[in-house]
Amino acid sequence: MTIEAPKPSDVAPLPQSLTITLNAQALTTRAETLEGLVIEQGHAGSRIATAVNGTFVPAKARSEMKLRDGDRVEIVTPRQGG
Repeated sequence: MTIEAPKPSDVAPLPQSLTITLNAQALTTRAETLEGLVIEQGHAGSRIATAVNGTFVPAKARSEMKLRDGDRVEIVTPRQGG
């Protein structure tokens, strides 16, 4: 019995890493979308606000917001108190 290596067409390519700025800090990520970045950063299910390049992105649009190298992303969590 021989085992063949998978053909390149059988293997899904890994997403390339992107260098973005997240909350004013340089970050390398493999997330392809804003939603993927939110999950990667541990905010899945959290009430947060997001923006890409200074434009607010509502929660419903995060899965369709593709990230690009050099994007500036803000993830903001609400605070209470005063």
